[in-house]
Amino acid sequence: MALKPEPTAPFHSVQYVLRVLETVSRHTGGVTDAQIARETGLPTGHLAPLLEMLRREGYIERAGDGGAYLIGDSLVLLGSGAARQQALEAKLQDTLMEIRDSVGAAVYISRYVDGEVRITQYADGPRAPRVNEYVDFRFAAHASAIGKCLLTQLDRDGRREHLARHKITRFTSRTITSETLLFSKLDSQPATVPILDLQEYAVGTVCAAVPLTAGSTVGCLALSLPIEHAHRLRSAADTLNRRAAPVVLSLVL
Repeated sequence: MALKPEPTAPFHSVQYVLRVLETVSRHTGGVTDAQIARETGLPTGHLAPLLEMLRREGYIERAGDGGAYLIGDSLVLLGSGAARQQALEAKLQDTLMEIRDSVGAAVYISRYVDGEVRITQYADGPRAPRVNEYVDFRFAAHASAIGKCLLTQLDRDGRREHLARHKITRFTSRTITSETLLFSKLDSQPATVPILDLQEYAVGTVCAAVPLTAGSTVGCLALSLPIEHAHRLRSAADTLNRRAAPVVLSLVL
């Protein structure tokens, strides 16, 4: 499976996050934001919100008002081995529930594993119902926001190989059934802009997805809304995009 070059969106580039954590870890007595900026080479405009996110998630903490940054409890408590994996999954689930509540929609993490679309975790609720998976997402990559977001991260050969196994099928009147048109839309999709599904997979449901770039992992963070809430889709998708960084971090720590 061949991947496209990694997008340059600051919050979806896990290297930025890891660079900051490595810098804070090296300075056991604490390190200022100015020093972090010098050692990581990150622009202040990118660094400030990233530090805020890491503090919110408990990965770093600050000693007093305007003090130095230190490694936070969340990173210390992760431990190692099986316990570490369980701790990461639990923290990721907490993050998903927070995102669900902030966007008012069911949210999902999907990965492309062994050539298949897989939902690995999700958070829904009475006010944020999960999409009715009436057709297995493995067979609907061309129609769903999740699938299209994963396909954008593959090269053309990878996409063709996938569609050779899972033929393009019309699910609704809005489903794209032309491979040429589908590839054109995927190629023109900006890496920093959420992919939308406006009733292409299922009548009565709209969705959005953003890529999760973590090394060689092909993944995405997505949401779904009933059609009566379609007017909220774009603002919810923008919020989803802004909240993707902690999810990326959980996937690679």
